[in-house]
Amino acid sequence: MPDITSEKLAKYAKSKEWQKKAHDLIPGGCHTYSKGDDQFPELAPGFMVRGKGCHAWDPDGNEYIEYGIGLRAVTLGHAFEPVVEAVAEQIRLGSNYTRPAVVEVECAEMLVDLIDSAEQVKFAKDGSTVITAATRLARAHTGRKLIAFCEDHPFFSYNDWFIGCGEMAGGIPEEETALSVKFRYNDLDSLRSLFDRYPKQIACVVMEAERTEKPADRYLPAVQDLCHANGAVFILDEMITGFRWHNKGAQHVYGIDPDLCGFGKALANGFSLSALTGKREIMELGGLRTDKERVFLLSTTHGAETHALAAGIATMRFYQQNDVVGTLHRQGERLANGVNKIVAEMGLEGYFGVAGRPCNLVYFTCDPDKRPSQPYRTLFMQEIIRRGVIGPSFVISYSHTDADVDRTIEVVGEALVVYKKALEEGVDKYLMGRSVKPVDRKYV
Repeated sequence: MPDITSEKLAKYAKSKEWQKKAHDLIPGGCHTYSKGDDQFPELAPGFMVRGKGCHAWDPDGNEYIEYGIGLRAVTLGHAFEPVVEAVAEQIRLGSNYTRPAVVEVECAEMLVDLIDSAEQVKFAKDGSTVITAATRLARAHTGRKLIAFCEDHPFFSYNDWFIGCGEMAGGIPEEETALSVKFRYNDLDSLRSLFDRYPKQIACVVMEAERTEKPADRYLPAVQDLCHANGAVFILDEMITGFRWHNKGAQHVYGIDPDLCGFGKALANGFSLSALTGKREIMELGGLRTDKERVFLLSTTHGAETHALAAGIATMRFYQQNDVVGTLHRQGERLANGVNKIVAEMGLEGYFGVAGRPCNLVYFTCDPDKRPSQPYRTLFMQEIIRRGVIGPSFVISYSHTDADVDRTIEVVGEALVVYKKALEEGVDKYLMGRSVKPVDRKYV
């Protein structure tokens, strides 16, 4: 393994100083595991200090074309003027009052008008909170305990019912996770078998519409029908697909009508805003217009901060007035085509490639035996970062121009030259420092 020289480290000197301080003050050094040091090569910026469009700058002044910005939340671009202006105007009026703000109703009205399945909405700050609130509503609505979730979809919530079923189950009682059961994506029989095994016990089914694998023909409507035939609530997680697949979400693309649905991320272009939407009959269990036992649904001090709601309104309005989703697909396709052409020319099919919908591209890295490889992922990231591109994925934003995409394709080509040599000579010859690791692991 090559030595990391002081000259190479000097490029990130200020980042390294901040990293030392961060780990003393913050468990893991950051507030989102997927942004952690263990998710990036050692030769990488540890922090960012500003962003504009799809570009970001680290504390040492290095500039990067950035992908997956804000963990897919900053869909329009960093410091996007229409959103920033709306936030600035609203925040001058105050961010939180003793009674609800009018902007809460305005944002709710816009979202309910936009999403076909939404009859009511409750706002919060993150996706985990609203998806867990959806499961609570489902349990109250059905009088059942079990939660069925798709095990092929990587993340639904940091709450016990989900995160306790993975490797990082520390601090979570087994009694809690025993109430969660799993099924496989695009495998209707695996879900059907759960309903057969636990008759009249499953309160809800939680899943995304699509990740990198497309749903089989009529699969999603069949899941919906199966839920309703068995008296379960159909919960759709649109944290990623919402405002990427279509203005109305992936549910519109695939013709489904979820009972409850979670939105977030791109909803407010990176400002902290999530939303639980759903059918009035179920949502009102957390309201003041029900004769049934009430559910303590969502009651958060900062759930309806006015500036975040203003960001949501400005973001949705920009989507309605501009072809954002079309741009995401078009630029993502430009990137995918360019990368695929290079991969084919270099004979790297099966070793490296991109997958997923053009608006939500990820890349895969494999070793000489074509097995998924974290060291080769680290090497690829190391090489694109050295050339001014940073991205744990290739998730595009509205601000990625043709020039940004074309430069990225050029960088990928240069990085894959090193990658191919590593396949032939061994990754340790080219990788500087330790490999990245999966987030969901039991020990450090």
